[in-house]
Amino acid sequence: MPPADISALYAQVRRRLIESGEWDQLRAVMHAKLNETGWCDDVHHRSKEAAKNIEPLSFRSLHAKVAPQAETSIPLAVKRELSSLIRQHIEKQFE
Repeated sequence: MPPADISALYAQVRRRLIESGEWDQLRAVMHAKLNETGWCDDVHHRSKEAAKNIEPLSFRSLHAKVAPQAETSIPLAVKRELSSLIRQHIEKQFE
């Protein structure tokens, strides 16, 4: 599938998730799972440490420094569970 088709498909799935209210439910599940694993506390701690070394401090610079590591440190179990929930939603749409 060409990248443009993938982007369009992603946008359509996201729109349907938002319209159905499942987007907020998925975000709540994701936040709860990340919090349970200690990921939120870890990112918060890393952000506080990184902020000490950024002059002048700005959200944009802090985000640029912390985001890549935060994204790669998301537990695989959380990624799999959310992927499964999204897959279930998509399957319901095509029944």
